[in-house]
Amino acid sequence: MDQYNEMLKGYNTDLHDDEVAQMTDKILYEGLRENSCEEVYRFLFGCIDLTSLNPTDNQEQIAAFTRQVNELDNQNPELNHVAAICVYPNFVECVRMNLEVSDVNIAAVAGGFPSSQTFTEVKIAETALAVSEGANEIDIVMNVGQFLNGEYEDICDEIAEIKHACHGEAQLKVILETGALGNSSNVKKAALLAIYSGADFIKTSTGKLTPGATPEAFYVMCTAIKEYYEHTNTRIGIKAAGGISTTADAVKYYTIAKSVLGEEWLDKKYFRLGASRLAANLLESIVSAGKK
Repeated sequence: MDQYNEMLKGYNTDLHDDEVAQMTDKILYEGLRENSCEEVYRFLFGCIDLTSLNPTDNQEQIAAFTRQVNELDNQNPELNHVAAICVYPNFVECVRMNLEVSDVNIAAVAGGFPSSQTFTEVKIAETALAVSEGANEIDIVMNVGQFLNGEYEDICDEIAEIKHACHGEAQLKVILETGALGNSSNVKKAALLAIYSGADFIKTSTGKLTPGATPEAFYVMCTAIKEYYEHTNTRIGIKAAGGISTTADAVKYYTIAKSVLGEEWLDKKYFRLGASRLAANLLESIVSAGKK
């Protein structure tokens, strides 16, 4: 037996989708109301990876997009600023040149995003170029086709090589594309393989496929992170992305992370939300909550 299947044997990956759904529903039923409050909204705002990944993006638009983050920080000094700006790798320098707010990371999608269907050498080069331009976070997609075919060694070797291309200067987020994995058992296995290969974060989806993020997949990913931490004392971050636009959506993922992982993960170092429309909705919720 290879080392990857041997590693997976140490975890419970025989999951049933109906049981996962029941556990997720129970967590949300017990915690959602308590967590729907101004304090949580403010925390969530500071965990956003503000994202622009459109085929129509250009230098002028990304510069304006970045300046919006500067203006947002100037207009709301009492708020934590967003955690990162996420763009295609060719726009990293543009973000770096226009970003004035300290402690906002620059994230680049790389590695053949969003399909992961290209040469490993291209993925490594794209990652290294993005890091050299100033990216301090790299988001890649696990090769779902290889995963579904059981090619775990190829997947893990590739993630490890891309992690090496970050040269210790950027964190690596591995997108599982959970909506394409088929069931909870596959989500658990994919999460564990990504973590085992060196991911600093695991992330639900690209937002380019339907379904994107789901509470059930996020719950399974949280359990994988928790169990891996208990086995190895290695703390991995988690990011929900793909269709998250409302405050209610964001609170669901916060509630699951809080319940499964605990307070130690409630920090932007370990909890993120990928979104393009969420920031405005959270701001509106914060204002509304403050008036009550």
